[in-house]
Parts: sequence; C-alpha cells; structure tokens
Amino acid sequence: MDFFNLITGPELLGTVEALLPEYRERKFPPTVTLAMFLGQVLRADGSCQNAVNEAIVNQLLGGVAAVSANAGGYCLARQRRPMEMVSELVRQAGVLMNRQTPQEWLWRGRHVKLTDGTRTLMPDAPDNQAAFRQHGNQQRGAGFPLARLVCVMSLADGAVLDMAMGPYKGKGTGEYGLFRELLGCFVAGDVMLADSYYCSFFVIAALQA
Repeated sequence: MDFFNLITGPELLGTVEALLPEYRERKFPPTVTLAMFLGQVLRADGSCQNAVNEAIVNQLLGGVAAVSANAGGYCLARQRRPMEMVSELVRQAGVLMNRQTPQEWLWRGRHVKLTDGTRTLMPDAPDNQAAFRQHGNQQRGAGFPLARLVCVMSLADGAVLDMAMGPYKGKGTGEYGLFRELLGCFVAGDVMLADSYYCSFFVIAALQA
C-alpha cells in the first residue's frame, strides 16, 4: 500500500483527483489499480496474479473483505487506467524529486537534464497499427508498429521529467519535433546534456530563450 499512500498523499492528491475519470465503485478503483500496477512492474514476479495475491494479503491484514483471487477483474481495470493521469503523475513526481535533490548531487549547483530519443516496438493491436507506422522492410499488417520516444531525465536523481511519443515516420514525428513538446522541462540555469544529434541552431536558440 506504499504506492497508494504516495499517490493519495498531500503532494499528489490534487493531481489525481483532477484527472480521475467518472467511475463506478468497483473492486479495483483507479487509484488502487494504479498503486497495484506500480508495485507489479517493480517486482521480480511481475504477473497480474501476483499483484492480485498481494492485494488480498493487504486487505486481509487490514481487516477488510478480500477481492476474488481471479486476476481478470484487475486486468480489465488496468485497461481503464487514464493515461493522462499517469503521465501527469510522472511529471509531478519528477518535479518533487528535483526540489528535494541534495545540493551536492548537482553539477556546480546546476541541474543537468539528459535528453535522448529511441524507438520501441508496440503491441500488434489494430489501434496501434492505425496510429503507428511499421518499419519499411515489413509487409503492412504483418509486423509490429514502431513508436519514437524522446525523454528528458535528471542526471542528479534519475527522475523522468517528461516524455514525448509519436509514430516512427511522418511529419513532425522526428526527434526534433518531439523535443519541441518537452521544452517546458527546462528552466533558467539548467544544463542540457545530449548527443551530437541535438547540436543545432534551433536547440541552442530555443534553450537560450
């Protein structure tokens, strides 16, 4: 329940409540589902069944009626997870971590922010096939869609400050195009650290502004 206490704590509760969708009171409401999911992805046994088993143990220890051991309900609840809320919580957590970073972890008193891009394969689902392009050497509909990601992270504490995602190909989906969406991560006094791909007039001018 540590994650549940964190996302419903005073620093993040306002963000959570503002972005909660309308929902019926079920066995796995959005905040509980998100807390379970965070614990699930960080454990050696990352199965849905293990996440449900741990929830049952916590409920029994708390003296409340336990949910069913069938993981189906939890899996469906994960699919209803509001992505906007998850994304905003990542940003808010990054800001909170930066505020609490010890001064000795900074580089000459400055926050260094790492920026880089990568690609990742998406699940072969109809929605993903429609939204993301495939690699050029794959037959249409017979391969996995590709997404491009650009991320900004804190060198001092490792926090992900923000991320932009788009199709692998298409207008405005290159690393520069996605990077434009992340300029809000930088404030006066920051240092941006990136590879030579970002050594351009646009990036220098945008950051100086």
